Amino acid sequence: MQSENNRNMIIAIVLSVVVLFGWQFFIAGPQLEQAQRRAELAAQQAAQDTSLAAPAATTAEGAAPAAEGTTPAAAVNSTQPGVYATRDEALAASPRVAIDTVALSGSISLTGGRVDDLKLKRYNETVQPNSPIITLLSPAGAPGGYYIESGWEPPQGVTLARPDSNTVWTLEGDNQTLTTAAPVTLCWDNGAGLVFRRTIAVDDNYLFTVTQSVANASGGDVMLYPYSRIVRQGTPTTANFFIQHEGPLGVLGSNNLVSKKYSDMVNEGRVEWTSTTGGWVGIGDKYWATAIISPPASPLTARFVSAKQNSIDVYQTNFVETTPVVVPNGGSAENKGFIFAGAKQTYIIDNYDKSYGFDRLELLIDWGWLHFITRPMFDLIQFLYGILGNFGLAILAVTVLVKAIFFPLANRSYASMAAMRRVQPEMKSIQERFKDDRTQQQTAMMELYKKEKINPLSGCWPVLIQVPVFFALYTVIFISLEMRHAPFFGWIVDLAAPDPTNIFTLFGLIPWNPVAVPVIGGLLHLGVWPLIMGVTMWVQMKLNPPPTDPTQAMIFNYLPIVFTFMLGSFPAGLVIYWAWNNFLSVTQQYFIMKRHGAEVNLLENITASFKRKPATKPADGKAS
Repeated sequence: MQSENNRNMIIAIVLSVVVLFGWQFFIAGPQLEQAQRRAELAAQQAAQDTSLAAPAATTAEGAAPAAEGTTPAAAVNSTQPGVYATRDEALAASPRVAIDTVALSGSISLTGGRVDDLKLKRYNETVQPNSPIITLLSPAGAPGGYYIESGWEPPQGVTLARPDSNTVWTLEGDNQTLTTAAPVTLCWDNGAGLVFRRTIAVDDNYLFTVTQSVANASGGDVMLYPYSRIVRQGTPTTANFFIQHEGPLGVLGSNNLVSKKYSDMVNEGRVEWTSTTGGWVGIGDKYWATAIISPPASPLTARFVSAKQNSIDVYQTNFVETTPVVVPNGGSAENKGFIFAGAKQTYIIDNYDKSYGFDRLELLIDWGWLHFITRPMFDLIQFLYGILGNFGLAILAVTVLVKAIFFPLANRSYASMAAMRRVQPEMKSIQERFKDDRTQQQTAMMELYKKEKINPLSGCWPVLIQVPVFFALYTVIFISLEMRHAPFFGWIVDLAAPDPTNIFTLFGLIPWNPVAVPVIGGLLHLGVWPLIMGVTMWVQMKLNPPPTDPTQAMIFNYLPIVFTFMLGSFPAGLVIYWAWNNFLSVTQQYFIMKRHGAEVNLLENITASFKRKPATKPADGKAS
């Protein structure tokens, strides 16, 4: 029953397409009226509460700590976005302490004592080695302001002079540059008996340790609550794929992973969580991230906040520790926190979790809902890369291993297909005998299947079993930093980017950009590897005779073309995997079916596709 087998194959392919692309969607912008209305409300709220959470717990005296907005530390009011025309102007507006490590360069602003100038030395903006290195953090008020700061909050109702976003700190000691070997210490005296110090250290990669201390000679004990926050001015450009989260996120004890899209934050204004076991909050981009991390097991209250200022959306992730730090008169006390600011490099983040006891900082990397497949696949590709020295070759090797793992299932599937090929004459005979009785025809077919031990749905499995593998590999290529700018051979210099060649420019001979064409421009990027993938898919379909049903035959003829255009803008690594997988499938299916005695006329089926079909004649005998 060839038509039924083809129908099953079509169903399998359609299901694959639905799963492949149904979850991948662009997020439409929020309705403007509603978003503006909610943003105005959020801005009004932010004027009264600048986003830093008042801890839910109360102090020993029963008074809750003050909200950040009740003091001059309302950084949003003193660091408005859009104040400076350029990043360099913003940098020059404040005295600074330099940062220089093997991984990072930048500076700390002495105004506010914040980390607000950071570049990642190991990563360039493009594949060209002389292109600028990645800029992660920028000063407040500059275009794309993005910074991290820490501080202290007094109990609610207590007025206490403490450093805020406008405080100009003094650098203690002779060290003028923060390096991995030499921390820097900032100092500020409130003039009322309290001396605040902030010591900042950094490791060889992306972890800062911030130790805040207070020396008390005020004549009485002082109670303070440590806080940290990350502020981002303006909505960054995101990929907007369901496959990966970009925006505010964190892990907060029993709340587990919490995350919000930027569009959600604009609509919601503010969300809050409490955690009795500490945690972290931050902001994640595709390849880079920031996070503020409490000491392990420190109770806290965390918030994600969005407000509009100067027509620019401003986002914050922050927390206040709810266990107060008591500074005795004549003594001192300190609090230690951590900042992650850098590249989402898998093994570096894993090592932080193990070394410092952080609560699942690894979730900065979004492995997706198939993480139980995606992460092991990444580890396998990374292992093979260590052997082969090329991520493209590692992907090809993984494809072979996956084929070997699923070989028993594919073998049974192709064997069943070969058996169906052998009983084609009997199937046609049944169709002729019971052409007017579909029920009897189906009954006879099922008896034949049972007699010959044939599973009519077996043709679906070769397609369906590779769908989760495809998803997992797509996730690995799309999100993992290790794949970024990873070359293959020839013209493929970045496996995480689409094939740079394009048939519609005659591979660079015509100087125009077809992708810029309105409406259809997205379909006009078609490189060499997508074409190879389309050809291999077409050849694989030609292993079977064309369906007798014209509709099914048309679908089979056009599917390779559709997939070729759809995968034209996909990462080159994924297209290479698909093409290689098709080639292996053709080879595997050919030999399995030959071994089971099925006639495989691949060349004949291919050449038949190019032959002109004779015109059909209607019942009156005239050619149509």
